[in-house]
This record gives sequence, C-alpha cells and structure tokens, in this order.
Amino acid sequence: MSSDWMGHHHGRSDTAVHRMSAAPKLAVALAVIVGTVLAPWHFRGWFIGVAALLITTALWSRISPKFLLKRLFLLSPFVLGVALMNAFQPATRGTWTEVAARSALCLFTVVLISNTTPFSQILRVLKLLRVPGLLVTTLALMHRYLFVLADETERMRRARLSRTFTRRRRVRWQTLATVVGQLFVRASERAERIYDAMCARGWK
Repeated sequence: MSSDWMGHHHGRSDTAVHRMSAAPKLAVALAVIVGTVLAPWHFRGWFIGVAALLITTALWSRISPKFLLKRLFLLSPFVLGVALMNAFQPATRGTWTEVAARSALCLFTVVLISNTTPFSQILRVLKLLRVPGLLVTTLALMHRYLFVLADETERMRRARLSRTFTRRRRVRWQTLATVVGQLFVRASERAERIYDAMCARGWK
C-alpha cells in the first residue's frame, strides 16, 4: 500500500493549478471557506458560484473525478453526522440540508487544496505567517508518519489475512480489531523511539 491512499500525488500532474504558488491558493481557499460558512443561506448565488469554481478547478487540475468522489465519500460521514445532529434539533430541523451543503463545499475545498499543493509548501506559508514553530513541526511529523503508519497497517493486514482461512464477517471484524490494537501499540513505541532520537540530537 503506497502513500497515495492519503491523497492524489500532486507530483504526477503539471497543470497551472499545481504550479501556482501555495500562498494565493491558500488565501483563496480560506476566503471560500469563510465565505461559505458566513454567507446567509438565501444568497444562493454564492453557493452556486463556489460549487462552479470548485468543479472548474478540479477539471483544470486534471484530478480524477473518481478519486475526488472517493475522498469525499470517505470524509462525508463526518459531514452527514453534523447535518443529522442538526436535523433532530427542533430549532434547526429545517437547516440540515444547509449544514450539509456548507460542509460539503468546505470539504471539497480542502480536498482540492491538499491534492494540488505539496505539504512542504503549505508548511512554508505557515512559517511566513508566523505560526508557532512547534505547531509547524508537529504538523510536519504528523504528515510524515501518517504514511509510515499506513504502510505498517497494510503489512499487518496482509500478514493477518495470510494466516486467516475463513471469510466469515465475525472473523474479519476480529482481525480488524487486532490490527488496530497492534497498530496503536507499535505507533506508541515508534513515537517514543523517535522522541528519544530527537532529544539525543538536541531537539527541544
């Protein structure tokens, strides 16, 4: 399992969107998200315009529609959860579609910006904005080791499947629970080793 599970590899594309500097892209993305959150729902022109802008950008950047839909569906349970929570509240029962639409547009924006901009450039912009160095370093480490944990998870899953000769759903769930538990233990041990190595090199 490669690191592509986390997102489209921006290095494979050479479009104008990918070549654009990270700072203006992040500024536009922030403006879109803030505007989408704050704009009154009856300003339908704003939401239609944002949707058109995002779709045009996705086509221009040549990101696979299948990839985008897959990422949106993977993250949409969080959006639907927020929308459903609002749906069951009497005061906001009529606004669940509004919450879902706003969240979907913001999510689409984040997916696009994360898959057309190298993460190193995003961190560089954060440094220029005087974001605390500790936070930037933490984000960099999280991004780096998410891929390591993904590869570790895939290796553990394959090893477990090679020793499992039944396809019963109950066994699959037990296998998944075992993999998650072992991954948590290994991740904690790896974090301790990395921290000790960084401290040994003078990191504070």
